[in-house]
Amino acid sequence: MVRYSLALLIAFGLLLTLGACRSAPDEASSSDPAPEASGPSDSEEPQPEEPRPEEPQPEASHLYDFQMTTITGEDRSLSDFDGQVLLFVNVASECGFTRQYSGLQELYERFEDQGFAVLGFPADNFGGQEPGTDEEIQAFCENQFGVTFPMFSKISVTGEDQHPLYAFLTREAGEEITWNFNKILVDRSGEVIAHFPSPVEPLSDELIGAVEDLL
Repeated sequence: MVRYSLALLIAFGLLLTLGACRSAPDEASSSDPAPEASGPSDSEEPQPEEPRPEEPQPEASHLYDFQMTTITGEDRSLSDFDGQVLLFVNVASECGFTRQYSGLQELYERFEDQGFAVLGFPADNFGGQEPGTDEEIQAFCENQFGVTFPMFSKISVTGEDQHPLYAFLTREAGEEITWNFNKILVDRSGEVIAHFPSPVEPLSDELIGAVEDLL
């Protein structure tokens, strides 16, 4: 009898244990906190904002709208030359026409007091004949030719990277720049009057006559 009672107690204990094991997962699941919403962790780097596209610069409608950089690095507006007759020349230091620096300087000195200026723009578009820095170009012009007319920082005067100034000048002239020392003549109101190819010498009757007609 005692053995039978003991067996019943053991069996009853086993039933209780099995029931507790089955209920344990439900209790654990009900007591666990709800998972937090997923989001960027502290270790993740923030994504950079995409840059805004640059707004296109308004196209210059007049010569005097252009702001250029001088060969010594200062900003200079072409409106400083308002009321003057101007000769724009794309220059180079290692060209067969480089000797024209002398004639350009003499032309500048001859008519400067009457409101005339030569503006030199170094460019390396043709034959790699202007390889120097602005500092080297300035020293070359002053030491070799005594240049005192305004000189500007090196730019591109033709091609895909053509400076907007020369895009404007060639559009107004109706002709592209063909080589170093092309010359574009502008009147006192900033209107393009004529384009002279490289072989036209600064002191030729053709060029001097065109300048005198505008003074």
